[in-house]
Amino acid sequence: MKISYNWLKNFIDTDKTPEEISRILTGIGLEVESLEKVQAVPGGLEGLVIGHVKTCADHTNSDHLHVTTVDVGGAEDLHIVCGATNVAAGQKVVVATVGTTVYPSSGEPFTIKKSKIRGELSEGMICAEDEIGLGASHEGIMILADDAVVGTPAKEYFKLNDDYLYEIGLTPNRADAASHLGTARDIAAFLKISLQKPDVSAFKVDDNSRIISVSVENSEAAPRYSGVSISGVEMKESPKWLKEKLAVIGIRSINNIVDVTNYVLHDLGQPLHAFDADKIAGGKVILKTTAEGTVFKTLDGIERKLSADDLMICSETEPMCVAGVFGGIDSGVTEGTTNVFLESAYFNPVWVRKTAKRHGLKTDSSFRFERGTDPDNTVYALKRAALLIQEVAGGKISSDVVDIYPAPVEPFAVELSYKNTTRLIGKDIPHSEIKSIIEALDIEVVAETEEGLSLKVPPYRVDVTREVDVIEEVLRIYGYNNIWIPTQIRASLNTSQRPDRDTVQNLLSDLLTANGFNEILSNSLTKSAYSDDLDSAVKILNPLSSDLDVMRQTLLYSGLEAIAYNQNRRNADLKLYEFGKVYSITEDKYNEVQRFSVFITGAKTGEQWNSKVTAVSFYNLKAVVDGIVEKLNVKDLAVADVDSNEFTYGLQYNRGNKTLVKFGAVAVSALKKADVDKEVFYADFNFDMILTLARKNTIVYQEVSKFPAVRRDLSMLVDKAVTFEQIRQVAQKTERKLLKEVNVFDVYEGDKLPAGKKSYAVSFILQDAEKTLTDKAIDAIMQKLILNLGKEAGAEIRK
Repeated sequence: MKISYNWLKNFIDTDKTPEEISRILTGIGLEVESLEKVQAVPGGLEGLVIGHVKTCADHTNSDHLHVTTVDVGGAEDLHIVCGATNVAAGQKVVVATVGTTVYPSSGEPFTIKKSKIRGELSEGMICAEDEIGLGASHEGIMILADDAVVGTPAKEYFKLNDDYLYEIGLTPNRADAASHLGTARDIAAFLKISLQKPDVSAFKVDDNSRIISVSVENSEAAPRYSGVSISGVEMKESPKWLKEKLAVIGIRSINNIVDVTNYVLHDLGQPLHAFDADKIAGGKVILKTTAEGTVFKTLDGIERKLSADDLMICSETEPMCVAGVFGGIDSGVTEGTTNVFLESAYFNPVWVRKTAKRHGLKTDSSFRFERGTDPDNTVYALKRAALLIQEVAGGKISSDVVDIYPAPVEPFAVELSYKNTTRLIGKDIPHSEIKSIIEALDIEVVAETEEGLSLKVPPYRVDVTREVDVIEEVLRIYGYNNIWIPTQIRASLNTSQRPDRDTVQNLLSDLLTANGFNEILSNSLTKSAYSDDLDSAVKILNPLSSDLDVMRQTLLYSGLEAIAYNQNRRNADLKLYEFGKVYSITEDKYNEVQRFSVFITGAKTGEQWNSKVTAVSFYNLKAVVDGIVEKLNVKDLAVADVDSNEFTYGLQYNRGNKTLVKFGAVAVSALKKADVDKEVFYADFNFDMILTLARKNTIVYQEVSKFPAVRRDLSMLVDKAVTFEQIRQVAQKTERKLLKEVNVFDVYEGDKLPAGKKSYAVSFILQDAEKTLTDKAIDAIMQKLILNLGKEAGAEIRK
């Protein structure tokens, strides 16, 4: 939500700087995500001053240039060469001095420099309006009034006021703050100053020459509907002040009538709609639902099929608008409009929300209506808009205000206990201050006792319906920073298992970060296009978009999206990791599992003069996975080929019937879904299993052996189907005590070997912690290894 600093000051009188207001807003729960200075014109006319042309003579080396001397209030007059045909002595002009950056209406900014133009010194520029962004005319220089004071900054002379734009991350429960009035109300309560609302006392009905009758057939969907007619308006461009107000918050000016409705929307938070009164068939406005499947063309030119549960604003003959959501193609004002029917309503949030979702429509109006607007504000906003329309478009109020409100929305009755307030806040706030904060927030105090307050909360505060909600309101205005941290902290003993989840996660984070990896944090919502099994996907009932319609079932695509984003910005060499949850549903049971993922892609090392760039491979990832397993001290893992459609090839480490990690090259189909065009290697750990194993596998210190290790090598011929993992398992089963390490250091396949065979060269590291191994003992172990390898793996020892 965008909020203008200058606009806020229409409601509150404060000398707080924009930066101070930003801190206040964040402190009271309206988090300011950004604060941006907005200049009335680019550059803000900085460095431009009012000057007086004292002399003007023709340039001796040009038939169109003039040489002038200009007083700009400095110690000496400036010599300026000017090419404008209308420059003359005695004029008051705008001068850009040397060093000033000028921002023209079209073209790139440029800086004024001292120079010689055909032999004459020029120390600035006398400006035309298009050269400084004040207009489009380039017929000549700007000639100012004779009373313009020399040396006055141009910014001050033209009364340009810079503004500041707040981008507020509005939470869904704070619909009351979705306007400048709502935001200002919170600031006023915090600063303990009065709130100044626009005066509408000048509103009066001129005559009843154009009465539009209103009928509400569905008061559940439209609890309150107000309207008024304005005749004789002139459709034209909005005045400068109105266009500037809207431009600051990013609203494009359309015409004076529509601009007023947009202004009041962002001013008071009340959506409005202006109908061309002459196009309302039969002079009747009827609020009702239509038949299922009725075709209706909305303002964007799209034909939509209506539901029988869509509330429509209709004329006597046809629907005109989808209530609270979107106008019809012929419902609004046009250049030929002279008579307007202005609508201001309170629609049921549930009805608007369902209709907006049903048709996939999101507008500024539906945003507010579906969260809850102020039912008591419709007539006030209507009068405010009518007066503004008269100001910018003329016309007269040609009907009484229609206000259909059969069942007024009642305030929320809340009982507030001072004792509970102190208990929940943690500080004893004076009762008088609690009361003043509540009243400043527009909450009515009905009765007061020594124990607490009886309150009536206005219905537009849809998030304040319980005592605890009121206490939260008191706390945020009182200030979270004003609650001290006690010197004494009471806590129960923690009996959770060690190491805890955070300890293990930090251990892995430190390991990977120290090895050049970066952690990523992704949204748990993703798009269903990534899912290979939609039946088990957890679908979002009210998705924000089609790209966020399911809960993720894997961390793969979160990482691939991050990789694609970086690769598109020429950052292709990546080492990433992420901790996160994945979700699924099986037999109506929801599952939530913690996962841990690792990604590598691109080059192994950066480009160097003395070495070639080498791409990462599967074995680089395997080294990382093995390092993690070793850090966790996990033993006795079985190795198998990966069993997952996410990989082209890879391995998985199992313990019993559970898989600790799957890793390998990401399948091409997955890469295409995420628009990644380079090979990616990915490891997917079961973090819950990591946590279990970390708690079981206690690391115990063992003294380094004083006795040397011995290495023996065997070259063996095996079937091509035999894996090194099978060789390793046979070896470890044969000698559990003295065999410390098994490694393959050469593999050969070729025409010199029998068909279907391959050769492994394997090293065996033997060590006894208590004595030096003798040749006899070593030979005995090797013979057992040869025998068992032959029996169980079909290995034939090569000489």
